[in-house]
Amino acid sequence: MSRKTPQGPVSPLPELARGRLLTVEEAAERLNTTVRFPRRLIEERRIFFVHVGRNVRIPEAALDAFIAAGLVAPVARFKRRAA
Repeated sequence: MSRKTPQGPVSPLPELARGRLLTVEEAAERLNTTVRFPRRLIEERRIFFVHVGRNVRIPEAALDAFIAAGLVAPVARFKRRAA
């Protein structure tokens, strides 16, 4: 008896690697930082990136995920009334 493999579209790319690929300079501009910051993120493997030949590109979805992961919820403070 032979095994059957599931048929259908198989996507080799993870969801974060889809969409527009940004240069390091474009990612830095979007983050409003210097070029050094996204390069450090790549070096420390803190963000997904893609090698296109000798060039490095950051998927726009990966940059969005990085920004979303850094969101901090506001704290609601209530003022006490003076007694």
